[in-house]
Amino acid sequence: MFRLLICLLFSYSVFANDTLAPKLVPESQSFKEFLLDIRQQATAQGISDATLDQAFLGLTPNPKVIKLDQTQAEFSQNFWRYLGSRVSEYRLNKGAQKLKLHQKTLQENYQHYGVPPHIVVAFWGLETNYGSYMGNLSLVRSLATLSYDQRRRAFFTQQLLTLLKLIDDDKIPADAKGSWAGAMGNVQFMPTNVAAYGVDADKDGKIGLWDNTQDIFASAANFLQKIGWKRGQRWGREVSIPSSFDYQLATLSVKKTVNEWRALGVKTANGQSLPKSTMSASLILPMGYQGPAFLAYQNFRAILRWNHSILYALSVGHLSDRLAGTSKLYATPIKEPSLSRDNIMHIQTTLNQLGFDTGEPDGISGPKTRNAVREYQRAHKQPIDGYVGYQLLQQLK
Repeated sequence: MFRLLICLLFSYSVFANDTLAPKLVPESQSFKEFLLDIRQQATAQGISDATLDQAFLGLTPNPKVIKLDQTQAEFSQNFWRYLGSRVSEYRLNKGAQKLKLHQKTLQENYQHYGVPPHIVVAFWGLETNYGSYMGNLSLVRSLATLSYDQRRRAFFTQQLLTLLKLIDDDKIPADAKGSWAGAMGNVQFMPTNVAAYGVDADKDGKIGLWDNTQDIFASAANFLQKIGWKRGQRWGREVSIPSSFDYQLATLSVKKTVNEWRALGVKTANGQSLPKSTMSASLILPMGYQGPAFLAYQNFRAILRWNHSILYALSVGHLSDRLAGTSKLYATPIKEPSLSRDNIMHIQTTLNQLGFDTGEPDGISGPKTRNAVREYQRAHKQPIDGYVGYQLLQQLK
């Protein structure tokens, strides 16, 4: 969820202009005073008194939301653990059933937006397990609570104001429920994403992300198309690399054509030559040089704009491939303990002490941490893959 919220800042920027940007309020403000301030901002944006009266009647902060926000998952799962929990037999079987059940709507959707059915269903499966759990907390209360909190007030205030506008326009129900972070419906859109990308496909005047498959599929596909999905292209593929490979090239910041990767010895996962192509791609090693390897194309970057997590994007890609009929991955799974945020903070702190700058330790292995790991590996004549894993933790201990 943390990565999801970081990703959602992308959608927030669409609305961050002088007219719609929320006004910040002082820390000492009571919740009642805060709601009065929100009411003024909402009224200035044309939201009716009737909607605001209904939304704010008896409204109180939800301490459960703050607790959930402050106690997000401690462990950072490695690739195989993450993939195994998301591309399960249940999800594969259920996804195949959903593809068959909604074949006509998904195909019509594909003709319009260019996003294949198995991709849309894969997102649906990962976001809410095909609608089996969409969250049961009041969206207004959750977003008001998070907006009142100081840590990401600007972001959540914009989400709250957008939610109130959607309710006022009768696009979504006033009593809509969703996740503790304010995400809603089968594909877990935040309010600004609903406003920007939600589609009323059946023209009933509402954006039915809870129970209207036409709106659900169209909204998901429209979002993907708008953030860069290319019709007729795959997301990526599993590949194999030679033992002499320069692992420094395995980063999203390095782009080469498929022909160039082919010349460097990269092959398909089963050892065949890559097809000749000038399509741009990056190489990803989600568990370092000893783990699986993937070529990621433009559509992989579109998936990352939905959720800026490489493991999430690889899981969407692999689940969609399996739903389309491909086999399991060729790479052999590696058993490795997961790292906690404290473990990653230890890695970051130790690297900083050794002169390899990871920035302020935060327990999240982002690009700066991975670059610092590469410098450490270079200095110690190790394979330079930038992998923040259990073996590195043991070395630094």
